[in-house]
Amino acid sequence: MSSSKQKSNRHSSVVAQHDPFAALRFRDYRLFTIGRLLLFTGSQMQTVAIGWELYERTGSALVLGGVGLAQVLPMIALTLIAGHVADRRDRKLTMLLSVMLLALCSLALAVLSYTQGVVFLIYACLVLTGVAKAFLKPASDALMWQLIPTSAFTNAATWNSSSFQLASVIGPALGGFGIALLGNATGVYVAAAIAALLCFILTLAITEKKGIRVTEPISIKALAAGAKFVWENQLILAAITLDMFAVLLGGAVALLPIFAKDILHVGPVELGYLQAANSIGALTMAITLAYLPPLRKAGPALLWSVVGFGVVTIIFGLSRSFWLSILMLILAGALDSISVVIRHTLVQIRTPDSLRGRVAAINSVFISASNELGGFESGLTAALFGPVVSVVGGGIGTILVVIATAIIWPGIRKLGALQEYKVSE
Repeated sequence: MSSSKQKSNRHSSVVAQHDPFAALRFRDYRLFTIGRLLLFTGSQMQTVAIGWELYERTGSALVLGGVGLAQVLPMIALTLIAGHVADRRDRKLTMLLSVMLLALCSLALAVLSYTQGVVFLIYACLVLTGVAKAFLKPASDALMWQLIPTSAFTNAATWNSSSFQLASVIGPALGGFGIALLGNATGVYVAAAIAALLCFILTLAITEKKGIRVTEPISIKALAAGAKFVWENQLILAAITLDMFAVLLGGAVALLPIFAKDILHVGPVELGYLQAANSIGALTMAITLAYLPPLRKAGPALLWSVVGFGVVTIIFGLSRSFWLSILMLILAGALDSISVVIRHTLVQIRTPDSLRGRVAAINSVFISASNELGGFESGLTAALFGPVVSVVGGGIGTILVVIATAIIWPGIRKLGALQEYKVSE
C-alpha cells in the first residue's frame, strides 16, 4: 500500500513540475524551431502548388502520385550515406547546404512554372529536392537534440510536431490562396524559396554544441550501424514500422486534389483548407500533449490512435460532404499526432549521440516511405481502382496493420511511460 502511495506521489510530483515550454527556453532550439517552421511552411505551400499545377496540366492521378516517388527514391538510396555524413561531418554545415539546395530547387520550379516547362524537368527538380531532404533530415534531427538536455526531449518532441503541424496548417492555406490570387503557381514557388533562405539565416545563427563524432572510416559496417541499432531495439522497430505502414496505407493527402475537384467539387481555396485540416487536428493534439504530463501507457495509446486513424480514413473516403471530409481529416491529424510524439520520443531517448545521425536517417526512410511512397501508392491504386476504393481500402489495411503489429511485437502493448527508457551512451 505504501509502495502504491509513493508511486502516486512521484507521479503527482512529475505533474506539478511539468513545464510545457521546457525546450523552448533554450535560445538555439528556438532559432532552430523557427527556422524549420518557415522551411516547412514554404514546403507545404510548394506541395499544394505542385499538386494543383500537375493535375491541372495532365489530369493524371498517376502523375500526381509520382510527385512523392520522385522525392522518396533519392532519400531511400542515400539513407546510409546521409546518416554517416550526419555523424561524421559538421551537422550544422550539412543542414545549411541542404537548405540552400531546397531554395534553389524552389526557384527552378518557379521558372518552370512561369515558362510552362516540361513535366520531366519538374520531376528533375523534385528528385534534387529529395536529395536535399535525404541529407537535411538526419543532420537536422541529430543537431536538434544537441541543443537541449535529455530531460527536455519529450517536450521537444511535442513542439517539433507542433511546429511542423502549424506549418502544415498555414502552408496549404497560403498555397491555395496564392494560386487563386495569382492564377498560377509561380509566386508560390518563389515564396517557398524565400522561406528556405530565412531558415538558412536562422540556422547560421545557431551555436552548434559539439557532439560525439564518428572517427571510424566509412565502411559497410559503419553505414549499417544505425539499421543494426534499430533492429536490436524491437520497441523502436515496432513503433516506426507501425507508423510507416499505417500512413503508407491510410494516407489520403496525395489524392486531395482529386477529391477536391472531382468528388467534393470545390476549388483551390477549399483544397488548401482540406490539406490544412489534417494539420489543424495534429497541431491541436500536439499542443495538448505539450501541456499534459507524459503518457503513462504509451503502447496502448499508440495502438488505439492508429486504429482510430484507420477508421476516420475510411469515413473520409466514403464522404461526399465537404464539411464531413474536413472533420475526418482533423480527427486523422489528431490521432496521427499521438503516434508521432510517442515514436519521436522513444527513438531519441534511446539513441546514443554518436548514432543519432544514422538512426535519424533510418527513421526518415520510414517517414518518407509512409508519406512520399504512400503518395505514389495512393496515386497508383486510384488510377487502377478509383480514389474512393484507394482511400477506403487503405483505411482497412491500416487497422489490419495494427493487429499484426500487436501480434508480432507483443511488447508494444505493454509499453509504459517513455521516461523509463533512458538513453544509453
